[in-house]
Amino acid sequence: MAFKLIISQGENSHQIEVEGAESKKFIGLKIGEEFDAAPVGLAGYTLRITGGSDKNGFPMKKDVDGPRRIKSLLSGGVGFKPKRKGQRRRKTVRGNTISDDIVQINTIVVKKGAKSIEDLLQSDDE
Repeated sequence: MAFKLIISQGENSHQIEVEGAESKKFIGLKIGEEFDAAPVGLAGYTLRITGGSDKNGFPMKKDVDGPRRIKSLLSGGVGFKPKRKGQRRRKTVRGNTISDDIVQINTIVVKKGAKSIEDLLQSDDE
C-alpha cells in the first residue's frame, strides 16, 4: 500500500511517496485532522488533511462519513462544478476517512519546521 502525499504551502506544492509502515499510520485519519509529518521526513512540520482521491479517481468529501463510496446528489463543491445556476447531478464520491483504497492525500502546512520543505526533501533524496 502506498500513498501520494501532496503538501501545499502557499503557492508551492510538493509530492511525497509514502510506503510501508509509514502508510499504515494514515489509515483511519479523517479530512480536517492534523498529524505530525516527522514519519514522512518533515521534522517539525504539522499537516492538515484537506482531501484526496481513491484508486478510481473519485474525490473524498468531508460530508460523507466513513471510508465508503456513495452516489450523492451534488449542486456544487467537491466532485461537481455546475455549468448553470441551479444545476444538480448525482455523482460518486468517497467518504472522509482514509482507507486502503485511497491513493492520494491532499494536505496543507499548519505549523512550519526549522528547515524548509525543499531542504528536507533534498536531504532525503541523497
